[in-house]
Parts: sequence; C-alpha cells; structure tokens
Amino acid sequence: MDPTTLHDLAAACGGKLLGGDGSAAVTAISKDTRTIRPGDLYWALRGENFDGHDFVASAAAAGAAAAVVEREPDGVPEGFALVRVRAAQAALHQLALWYRARLRARVVCITGSNGKTSTKDFAAAIAGTRFSVSKTEGNLNNHIGLPLTILSASMSDEVAVWEIGMNHPGEIAELARLAQPDIGVITNIGVAHIEFLGSREAIAREKGMLGEVLPAEAVLVLPSDEEFTPSLAARTRARVVLAGGAGEVRAEGARPSARGVDFELVRGNDRVAAHVPVPGAHMVHNALLAVAAGLELGLSLRECASGLASAKLSARRLACLDVRGVTVLDDSYNANPDSMEAALHALRGLPGGGRRFAVLGRMGELGFYAGEGYRRVGRAAAGTMDVVIAVGPETADLAAEAEAAGGVDVRRAGDTGDAARLLRELARPGDAVVIKGSRAARMERVLEEFA
Repeated sequence: MDPTTLHDLAAACGGKLLGGDGSAAVTAISKDTRTIRPGDLYWALRGENFDGHDFVASAAAAGAAAAVVEREPDGVPEGFALVRVRAAQAALHQLALWYRARLRARVVCITGSNGKTSTKDFAAAIAGTRFSVSKTEGNLNNHIGLPLTILSASMSDEVAVWEIGMNHPGEIAELARLAQPDIGVITNIGVAHIEFLGSREAIAREKGMLGEVLPAEAVLVLPSDEEFTPSLAARTRARVVLAGGAGEVRAEGARPSARGVDFELVRGNDRVAAHVPVPGAHMVHNALLAVAAGLELGLSLRECASGLASAKLSARRLACLDVRGVTVLDDSYNANPDSMEAALHALRGLPGGGRRFAVLGRMGELGFYAGEGYRRVGRAAAGTMDVVIAVGPETADLAAEAEAAGGVDVRRAGDTGDAARLLRELARPGDAVVIKGSRAARMERVLEEFA
C-alpha cells in the first residue's frame, strides 16, 4: 500500500489509536508475525484455533510499527502503538473498502469453480504487456485474503486482477462489493465446494452474484459453451462478453506439446499465433477468458498473445518437470472431480509414447457427492491412464471404479510415501505422470520423495 499514517488508518477502519506516533506511516499489513518486516502494521485476527492477540508482542519485537487489536494484549512494550477496533475482521474490510475507493486501477475480478488462479495469472500477464498491474498472490481470495490483496495495491497501479472464492453461500456478493470490479469473469460452474452448497444450481447462484453486483457500465466475461452461461448472463446489468466456442474470442487449431499448447487466437477477422506455457485444453479455455478481459482493457489481440506466452502460473498448477527422464505434471495444489478429469486429459494429450501414470489423492469439500465424484475420476482415469496410484483410504471408490472399468493397472498407496515408492518402482524414462489432490492431501510430498 502507499504510505498511510497510523492516524488515517485508525480513522479509516473505525479504530482508536492508543500510544505511538500517529504521523508514522506504514506501507504493508501482515496477519502473520513470521512475515513481519520493520515498519509493518500487524493485524491481530482471531480464528477457530488461534488468536492473533497472542502474538502482538512478537510482532513488536520483529519491528512492527503498530498492531490492530480488539483488546490490549499482554507483554507489549511501553509506547508501542495499538489501534483498537471493535472487530478486527470487520475493521480490515472497512479499511480495504476505504483504500479501494482511492485506487485508480481498473479492476478485473475472477471467480468460478475451477481455473480461477490460472485465469488470474493469464489476465495479469496480458495486462502487464502495457500496464502496471497488481494481482492476487497465490490464491489469497477469501474474506481475509482479498482485503489484504486490495491493501497491497498502489495508487500508481493501472490494472488490478483479483481472484475471489467461496465455500459457503453469501461470500461472493460480499467480496465483489469490496472489490468493486470493472470487469468480472466467471470461469465455469463445477462441483467444487458442493458439500456446503448442495448442488451445481446453488453453486451457480452463488458464483453468479459477481454478475449481479456489477454495474451497468461494467463487463461480465463468460465461457460461451458452459451450461449455466445463459442464466448467469440474464442476471447481470453489465455488458456480457462470451469467450471460446462461438464467442467473440476463440481458439483454433490447438496443437499440444510437452511445454504447453499452440493455437490461433481469433477475434472476428483478426487472428494471431498464440501459446500458453502449460498443457491442457482447459488451460486454453482459461486463457481465452483472460484474453477477453484484456481486450476490454484496450489491449490488441497481439498484445494478449504476447502476455499469454510470457505468463508464469502460480506454483503447482500443472507445472511441467523432468525428473530423471520422466515427465511430471505437478498439479498438486488442489483438486475436485472436474479439475481431476481436466488434469488427466492434459496428461493424455502430451506427445510421446511412454506410459501415463496418475497419482491421485483425496478431494475435499464434496460431502454427499464424494462417492460419485471419486467414481467419476476413476472412470476418467481408466479411459486415459495406463497406471493409477490411488493415495489414501478416501480414494477407495476411485480405485474400485477404475478396476471395474478395466484396461488400467490400479495400485493403492496408504500415504504419499507409499505412492512415491510405487512411482520409483514403476515409472521409467519416457513415461509421464500427473500428481493431484486437495491441499489437505499434501500430494506435493509424492514429487518431493520421487525426485
């Protein structure tokens, strides 16, 4: 954030400054004492299993300029500045809303069941060909991550590309009102978080709140060939732009390679050669949504193609690695049935004649849909893979369904260590492997031990 005095911060978040120098300015906010740098503002948030007030003294020792608190904590050095608020999380939102109103940047806001982070990375890379850009780091897209992302932007930024996510009803509207986007993007409607929403229809209602919040002068970018696109388009006052399929921007002649996908980027009579540096047809889908947003920002088709080619995706999103001659797609950051199937098809589409391995772990937040979700992935794996390594007891239905479908060698691993040992035993140079599972499964450990 641009330098802001403690006096102004306290006023903006509805707090009272206790001690310290109100004219002292801060340029960064942290909720984690492990990342505090001298001069930062520490925000003492509370969660189910922690209370940030327990670490205020540590923040002071690390050089924090002040701390935002709900109560005066113990062990704080005399004279250390405190900003006392009624509720820390609500105050964080209030400050972010105040700061957002002062930003000059045009805001692109992205949500959807799958592909939010890669679409965000593509859109930021495209915008960066001409503009100064602020973007969400990683997937800090929730009720804490988004306000911190807003507060990390600068008044000099010309474009901001922010991701918003949810796992319960009511969250998208709140975050969209905080972000105040000029361009909204909904990547798709899948089954991620169906445990808490109950159905894809309910997920569409929640994701569609982004479109409802957009003003008439804004733009909503939607995939042209998704089932819920007509209903999502009907719910917004904004101008709707469709991407992919028969949309206003589309891809033709896709040619997959080991390092991505080459294709022609087409808009009307204008066409340019394009490349996304990550494999998978679903990544081309995400790239087209980002291109549509870039065109609305005033960029040319050629500038959009240049941005795509230079894009660097966030960690563990289909990163392509060579491990002792074995091609490994590290897609271990997160998973749901839709993204699992997309990753399997991405691996199947890679050039080369070696065997295809899928190392698949648990998928979270599926609830009643878990059985069918795992069976779906099992069927998809049987149709695309040579070897499936199902990791953990939660994947029993996946393994059983793949075995029942036949034509694939199914192995069961008790944990990531067992999976890595099986992979070392079975995989040979020239083979290709995809590793995927939900965050809680820590599937990156398979790659760490295999490598």
